[in-house]
Amino acid sequence: MRKEDIEYYVREKLVRPRTPDLNLIKTLISSAEEKAKAAKMLPAGDDTATLIFLGLYESIRQLGDAKWWRIGYEALSHEPSMRILQDSVVTEKTKLASLDLFRRIRNDANYRGQKITAAEAKEILEFWDACSKEIIEDIKKGK
Repeated sequence: MRKEDIEYYVREKLVRPRTPDLNLIKTLISSAEEKAKAAKMLPAGDDTATLIFLGLYESIRQLGDAKWWRIGYEALSHEPSMRILQDSVVTEKTKLASLDLFRRIRNDANYRGQKITAAEAKEILEFWDACSKEIIEDIKKGK
């Protein structure tokens, strides 16, 4: 993430400086993996789409939080948590463009009561399967 972007998030009070915490980073990654595993156990369908999507979204957001902690900041909002992941080193780089869309879908579901579709749940599931391992490795390496 560019220095200017970090300064913006600090100035807007969306992140705050912290000492990198390797134990917390490990805990966030482990929690993200556990939540994703549980979400993926649900049978995919219209009735479970919201639960699957929100579980995987939370897992992805936790990876963003872990990445912020890795560089010495605490994210105070979902926006920077998702934004920092867009700089991750992954094979399917184009999938990272979906992160802000996932955040908007989650906000619409949580704050406007909109139903998440099976197609949206499938999209975030495909993102997790395609990118999560590489994002986690990226975080562990400190990138």
